[in-house]
Amino acid sequence: MSLKSNFELMAEYNQGMNENIYQAASKLSEVDLAKDQGAFFGSIINTLNHILVGDTIWLQRFAIHLEGFPVLDCVRELEIPKSLETVLYAEFSVLKGKRKEMDELIKSFTEELNEKDISRSFPYRNTKGQSFRKNFGHVLQHFFNHQTHHRGQVSTLLSQNGIDFGVTDLLVNIPNVE
Repeated sequence: MSLKSNFELMAEYNQGMNENIYQAASKLSEVDLAKDQGAFFGSIINTLNHILVGDTIWLQRFAIHLEGFPVLDCVRELEIPKSLETVLYAEFSVLKGKRKEMDELIKSFTEELNEKDISRSFPYRNTKGQSFRKNFGHVLQHFFNHQTHHRGQVSTLLSQNGIDFGVTDLLVNIPNVE
């Protein structure tokens, strides 16, 4: 298995899990989605927004610091979220559409990766302005892990509202081999 194929698998997994979680969340009213349930970001809608904010911030960093990824040109035009708590879209149906667009972009981005890209050094600044230089492959792993972490929070909130999110194991996306 190459690192590139690993990130393609992660993009596919994230897209499927996001589709599932948005489908499950759509069973709740807008009021229930916005209800503060004591989670880190309060509500389901705020947590789903946070995941999109994180993806936006990271893809903007990738677009700035990495050459040769024309698929990321569109994120340069997006407004930079003011904070990690920014609610980009308060209306669930709009957020769901933007999530779908972002997941397609992430899949296209991972398809453009090559092993050389993954192993390079990646300089960036965090939201507090601190500078870092890290291995790009490791940063990509964080990028995908961030979504998984917060989807876990949303699945708990859904469960507390009587909604079963279903199987979340990455294993279901790993193909059988001969």
